[in-house]
Amino acid sequence: MADMSVDLVAIERRLWSGQASFVSAQTTEGQIGILHGHEPVLGQLVEGGVVTIVGTEGERIVAAVNGGFFSVTGATVRILAETADFADDVDVEAARAVIADPNASQQDKNAAEGRLRAVELSARP
Repeated sequence: MADMSVDLVAIERRLWSGQASFVSAQTTEGQIGILHGHEPVLGQLVEGGVVTIVGTEGERIVAAVNGGFFSVTGATVRILAETADFADDVDVEAARAVIADPNASQQDKNAAEGRLRAVELSARP
């Protein structure tokens, strides 16, 4: 299977860059899976979404993303998120507290729900 060049970038930093065999993202149009040779596409990421990258050695990188876009060509995927956090870096209790807070904005609740989904997905084999 051919590999793709993938970049996961948030406004404040580059989270991951490297070669991958598969990328999955939640978009406003639904879930999309991307392999090498995919048709070129530009998509909008959902608020509180999750991106999964499968590296060339089979490692899974799972990140919660909150808004942004992704661009796909036959051999590249660029994920440009407003905010992004690796699942391993998520403070689960803080995310749950935001969801339970009646004064939290819907945008903050969406982001917190995405973080919890990323943690759940990263725990799956």
